[in-house]
Amino acid sequence: MRPDPVDVTPTALPGYSDTTRIDDLRATEYRHLDQQGQVYLDYAGSGVAAQAQVNAHRDRLLAGLYSNPHSESPTSEAAGSLVESARRTVLDFFRADPSEYAVVFTPNASGACRLVGEAYGFGRAAPFVLTWDNHNSVNGIREYARADGAPVRYVPLTGPELRVAESDLVAVLTAGRGGLAGRRRRSGARGLFAYPAQSNFSGVQHPLSWVELAHQHGYDVLLDAAAFAPTNRLDLSVVRPEFVCLSWYKLFGYPTGVGALLARRDALARLRRPWFAGGTIRAVSVQGDWHRSMDDESAFEDGTLNFLSIPDVEFGLRWLDGIGVDLVHTRVGLLTDWLLGRLTALRHRTGQPLVQVYGPTTGEGRGGTVTFNFRHPDGSLVDERLVARESAAAGFSLRTGCFCNPGAGEGAFGISPGSVRRRLLARVDTIDQYLSELGLPTGGAVRVSFGLVSGAADAERFLAFAESTYLNRDAGTDAPLPPRLRC
Repeated sequence: MRPDPVDVTPTALPGYSDTTRIDDLRATEYRHLDQQGQVYLDYAGSGVAAQAQVNAHRDRLLAGLYSNPHSESPTSEAAGSLVESARRTVLDFFRADPSEYAVVFTPNASGACRLVGEAYGFGRAAPFVLTWDNHNSVNGIREYARADGAPVRYVPLTGPELRVAESDLVAVLTAGRGGLAGRRRRSGARGLFAYPAQSNFSGVQHPLSWVELAHQHGYDVLLDAAAFAPTNRLDLSVVRPEFVCLSWYKLFGYPTGVGALLARRDALARLRRPWFAGGTIRAVSVQGDWHRSMDDESAFEDGTLNFLSIPDVEFGLRWLDGIGVDLVHTRVGLLTDWLLGRLTALRHRTGQPLVQVYGPTTGEGRGGTVTFNFRHPDGSLVDERLVARESAAAGFSLRTGCFCNPGAGEGAFGISPGSVRRRLLARVDTIDQYLSELGLPTGGAVRVSFGLVSGAADAERFLAFAESTYLNRDAGTDAPLPPRLRC
């Protein structure tokens, strides 16, 4: 019989002993995680770099000479060769056919989303559909869609687990089927459906089968894999979205400032950029007032690429592959399930639960992101700003707020569409005013997230902190807090 996570330590869970290689790596390559007695629980915000990654960057820069790839000099060709090698490694890691997929290097996942949004062929017959729980970098695409006269439709979250019912998704994908479908057939227009493979708010993992479902209804798909890819295998030979956005530091901590748009070449060819920049054109004339864009992915890589850091992406992917994404997935799943079981079992002396979890309360169909609020014995919420201050003082690195995911936050706090009207939003200037208008006691939540080298001690120390700090603590003992600066 499988032991209840509430009754055992994480190390006693079946399968945990098979993941001890991660502990060995942490003791050697990630010693800096433990040198100051702190606990890192923000892998959804950023991964942690290994010593080997930093050493590889240093050694490469000191052993060779590299310059701007937009030239034919030896140093330029050396840099260009490393960049192209990194592209091939990215495709190999995601099992993507090079003849089908291209890799566009960007500053981050947000930059990848912007490339799609600004260049996609939106219109009255080509709507933008997205789930409530998208990151703001995806939500922002709606501004491009609306500027082009395209309908923008959201698919709501349902229930306490903050999932999307597939029936609701199909209903939105097929909305306006009559005249709109006819115009789409005549024009050859498609729509764009965007969703996160894993919510960075709730940890919910939406079905990858929705990619094909959207294709069946005539939509291209933008898959946000920024929160999913660090601990889950994404196989683009099986799941074939038109666009995938990524930030490499989320996967393995280093380098920052480099992300990618993985794009199917046929979809990339349909994008029409509203501007051009250095490095993106084959020819241009000032007096002739014309330009010709590059024919490949470089047409989307503005200016000079981060050629000194892009090779670190190749090293990082090989590093992660050597550890094993499946091994990391197993370890993260065990820790997540254990922490959820322990947190949700805690009760105040009044019988009230200590925590309110937003999203699934078990490890089923979710990733290693656990979002919640602490509750006082009377059931009122502990302000997340207080938790941020007190957890930081205790040496915990975690995240509080709404995590740039307002739709999931609105679903978690039960904000109805009718309560968020333009007339309401027009008269508020701050997030505190917004919360007051909606009658909400707090504007965000606490997020704990596990990743590449998380261990049992991380989860156990956080549980001990939660019990000792918030269990049976009355609301009247909370200190006043400053105004919020942003959501």
